[in-house]
Amino acid sequence: MSILAWIVLGLIAGAIAKAILPGEQGGGWIVTIILGIVGAILGGFIASALFGVNVNESFWSLPTWISAIVGSLIVLVIWGFIRSKAGKRA
Repeated sequence: MSILAWIVLGLIAGAIAKAILPGEQGGGWIVTIILGIVGAILGGFIASALFGVNVNESFWSLPTWISAIVGSLIVLVIWGFIRSKAGKRA
């Protein structure tokens, strides 16, 4: 898959992750979409490294989508922790 496909996948995965994990992560939808792109790339890397899944095979491949959504959830949770710690310091 090209980098453009990963960006589109990240946009969608970020929106799905936000729907799965609603709450106060801070930053709104734009930050969530950016975090989704980062999460999709992270999820693809983790799936390739740990499970040997070829996430670059196809845009419509189920392992690609699952790894992108799980990666987006991981990044969104980490972002929520960072934002909550920063809010407590201020």
